[in-house]
Amino acid sequence: MRMLPTVLLTALAASTIGAQVQGVAPLRMVQTIPLPNVKERIDHLAVDLIGRRLFVAALGNNTVEAIDLRAGKRIHTISGLHEPQGVLFIPEFRKIVVTNGQTGAVQIFNGDSFSLDNRVKFADDADNIRYDAATKYIYVGYGKGALGIIDAASGQRLGDIKLAGHPESFQLEKSGPRIFVNVPTAHHIAVVDRDKRLVVATWRLMGTRAHFPMALDETRHRVFVGFRKPAKLAVFDTESGRSIAMLDSAGDCDDLFYDAERRRVYMSCGEGSIDVFEQRDAVSYKTIAKVPTATGARTSLFVPELNRLYLAVPLRGNQGAEIRVYEVQP
Repeated sequence: MRMLPTVLLTALAASTIGAQVQGVAPLRMVQTIPLPNVKERIDHLAVDLIGRRLFVAALGNNTVEAIDLRAGKRIHTISGLHEPQGVLFIPEFRKIVVTNGQTGAVQIFNGDSFSLDNRVKFADDADNIRYDAATKYIYVGYGKGALGIIDAASGQRLGDIKLAGHPESFQLEKSGPRIFVNVPTAHHIAVVDRDKRLVVATWRLMGTRAHFPMALDETRHRVFVGFRKPAKLAVFDTESGRSIAMLDSAGDCDDLFYDAERRRVYMSCGEGSIDVFEQRDAVSYKTIAKVPTATGARTSLFVPELNRLYLAVPLRGNQGAEIRVYEVQP
């Protein structure tokens, strides 16, 4: 574990507060965890809450890095992967599930021994991944347009849900059967009925492109979507598909999360900041902070149970690869 010097923490806190619109800084960096020998791009992250482990898909390194959050250090590297993009930990089966962009394979590893248990092949570009705890199904976005379905218990591939283009981030609602899917090449958000396994609606997007990250607020029927062209956070009504709000953001966003307790949205942007937005009510939103980070640090994971946001920082020049740990402030 590498704890930050007091002088650096003070400077970072001052910088964060200076970047705020108002109020107390919503995120405070408390720790960095180095990732030596991890090169190039880092993609998505997952957490094992019981074991206090973080899993990092190091896409450019063709590895998944396992980190002990209590000790603040890397404890294992899963190698031999092919552009790992998504990673998922399933606690009831103690499985680590990894999607590979280059081969389209979904590899399932034992969560304790890290040995390979199963491999499910998709056409290509296996990407974002989600788990439905109620049905024990794994959903995988892949190829030129589909969500693949895997039974987590048996490891068997169950079928596909066809889409009009490659899916980026997607979110499963818990109160119903819908999946909301970003489909950038089709310039829309698809609404999928996962019971019927088909698209039941599409929300056409006008004037914005390259929508990658997504988060969901089921209580207020809102979907949050990050766009890169132009750089925006958009808010949509899940019942009508109507646009509710559009706010400026930093560029190159790749992950965003909704904090239900504090009614905030955290967006990690490769331009070099975590943008924080406040949900005043279902129709009113505002930017409250731009927390400075590092160029290329665009993937992250918000873990409300630990009151932490983990940011993946890639190797760039003199900046080594690392995970930055932020404590979420009231």
